[in-house]
Amino acid sequence: MKSLPQFCSLSSSIDDISTLIPGLPNDVAALVLSFLPYSHHARLKSTCKSWRLFFSSNILISLRFTHPNSLSHLLCFFPQDPLIASPILFDPLNLSWCPLPPMPCNPHVYGLCNFTPISLGPHLYVIGGSLFDTRSYPIDRPSSSSSAFRFDFYASLWEPISPMLSPRGSFACAAVPGSGQILVAGGGSRHTMFAAAGSRMSSVERYDVERDEWVALDGLPRFRAGCVGFFVGNGEKREFWVMGGYGESRTISGVFPVDEYYRDAVVLELRNGNGNGGGRWRQIGDMWEEGERRRLGKIVVIEDHHNHGQPGIFMLDGDEFFRYEMTSNRWVEESRVPRKTPFNSSYGFVALNGELYVISFLKTESAEARRLRHHKKGGLLYMQIYDPVKKTWRSLITRSPFQHPMDFDTAAMCTIRI
Repeated sequence: MKSLPQFCSLSSSIDDISTLIPGLPNDVAALVLSFLPYSHHARLKSTCKSWRLFFSSNILISLRFTHPNSLSHLLCFFPQDPLIASPILFDPLNLSWCPLPPMPCNPHVYGLCNFTPISLGPHLYVIGGSLFDTRSYPIDRPSSSSSAFRFDFYASLWEPISPMLSPRGSFACAAVPGSGQILVAGGGSRHTMFAAAGSRMSSVERYDVERDEWVALDGLPRFRAGCVGFFVGNGEKREFWVMGGYGESRTISGVFPVDEYYRDAVVLELRNGNGNGGGRWRQIGDMWEEGERRRLGKIVVIEDHHNHGQPGIFMLDGDEFFRYEMTSNRWVEESRVPRKTPFNSSYGFVALNGELYVISFLKTESAEARRLRHHKKGGLLYMQIYDPVKKTWRSLITRSPFQHPMDFDTAAMCTIRI
């Protein structure tokens, strides 16, 4: 991983830029400007030549990571195939949007979905997925991808990284805290257009950011796709959890394929807590009884570094909100979404800065909607935000930058601190 230069080593580079703020030394002015919200940087470039140079330089990102209080907590939306539609960052604190450049286009593939976006330091990764390949036959069947890309906020561009050892989509993925490692597990070639088609797999890999290489780890006990992954514990005792998902499919009346969903989780203990290897997988029993529910809803995880590394694990199922209790291996109802989506449309669900965001499109005419209704485009985004510590809800409304409403069942989201 790229090391972050210390502030003192940046002085000569800053002095190469003409005056940033009259009356202030450039190193002080650069520090002041680095605290401005990241989502405003693109607009600030047009202020003057020196600001354009500064807000386009890697000095800015280095300063922000040297002073973590300047970092912005942002949501990253991938409304559809990132090869044709640019991802967009959203700053909930300042209600501002910031588009990123589109990923490098491959003329032979299209319809990328079920990929995983994940952030690690000053980089945003897009890993794997399912797609259609014009070079394969038949062309109406999806194939899984091993490709991986990284957006470098230093250079503000996408770059390919080493592909995974096994192509996969709909897989568990998590970054090992503080180690420059990413783990992926399970997955397959399933595409959103084919509900139970495609393959399943059990392989597990670790990506080393500094070496730019993937290493195979012990595989899952059985095939598992559509699962989620997260870390529990810290220091020397750290575990990688893979929860939910589906395995083999069965047919109804010998015709209609349906997935067999898992009710359990599996856990891999990492040696030295750094992701460089692991012991055997152990199985956690069923998290709900037969008939209680069919499958997991959308899962998000809030890291808690002050509670012995025990994260908060939450599930959104319809408009019901559940918290996972590790001691009892059960889901306990936490709350309900105050305002349901119209016509049973889907929610987006993501954890940001210790809070849970439930995102939908606003269809009805509230006072705020009437005030902003001249902004057509993709409509208004309605975010209902839950604080799991205070157990309170709040909401915000913002106009959508997208031309059409997003389908939150197929769109991808992640968070990034930059």
